[in-house]
Amino acid sequence: MRWTMDYQQILENIYQAIQPYAKKGKQADYIPALAKVNPDQFGMCIHTIYGEIYSIEQADTRFSIQSISKVFALAMCLSLKGDELWKRVGKEPSGTAFNSLIQLEVEKGIPRNPFINAGAIVMSDILLSMLKSPEEDFLAFVRAVSGNDTIQYNDEVAVSEREKGYLNAAIANLLKYHGTIENDIERVLRFYFLMCSIEMSCRELSLAFLAFANHRKKFNYAGVTLTTSQVKRMNAIMQTCGFYDEAGEFSYLVGLPGKSGVGGGIVAIYPLQYSVAVWSPRLNSKGNSVMGIKALELFTTETKESIF
Repeated sequence: MRWTMDYQQILENIYQAIQPYAKKGKQADYIPALAKVNPDQFGMCIHTIYGEIYSIEQADTRFSIQSISKVFALAMCLSLKGDELWKRVGKEPSGTAFNSLIQLEVEKGIPRNPFINAGAIVMSDILLSMLKSPEEDFLAFVRAVSGNDTIQYNDEVAVSEREKGYLNAAIANLLKYHGTIENDIERVLRFYFLMCSIEMSCRELSLAFLAFANHRKKFNYAGVTLTTSQVKRMNAIMQTCGFYDEAGEFSYLVGLPGKSGVGGGIVAIYPLQYSVAVWSPRLNSKGNSVMGIKALELFTTETKESIF
């Protein structure tokens, strides 16, 4: 018989324990649409591979997933390109900010990994080249893997990001200069920002990432198919690259593969056990949710469950 842990009580205890961090950090106000989000919100949800669900607070409130969308983009690109993908983007931690130009220039237009902005812009270019209807196909995949066909882009957020996306435009131009992207720069940027604008709740994200946690189950959603090996390797990249220049700290504190976004969301997985999503809009200086990281640190400490 499988021994079950009282995850619900643990979540409730964690929520009380993290209250001293409730006013630390600030939302991503450099994106005008995100600056308007009420920062005093928190949600958390767990899905186990056995079908159990545990949640607290605003677990059903949708928010802009931002860079968490890069995991979905990577899944699609791996499905389409296989190992050929790694000729266009690397697999190494960056050690620099998610929107840094420095490494990209030194390394002649090959992004260090798929989860920094440069890498995600390259993946956007690949999807534009290989999909007949990129916007519709990407959304269809996210809906399929999360089991919810009401998930949608937020056009206001996408437009807001493009209007202030000067640094991302510089990245795209540098990529174009080195021949790393093929399509029109403006087309690539608009698709990239649209992917980032998708809104999901902790419950929906947690269920979506269960597909990456349970690599023994066949991965086939809306025509996006991955082998067991590919899913496991995606987990490895989430472990080493999922939190920009705070990936090492997250591994040290939490010990799970995961991905964050500047909308305040974080998703993490414990392979063959569960996926967990947490959301709180106030960010630290690295662009990661203050309460989110603390909640996950306390969660793996309390449960004594991590990959290490």
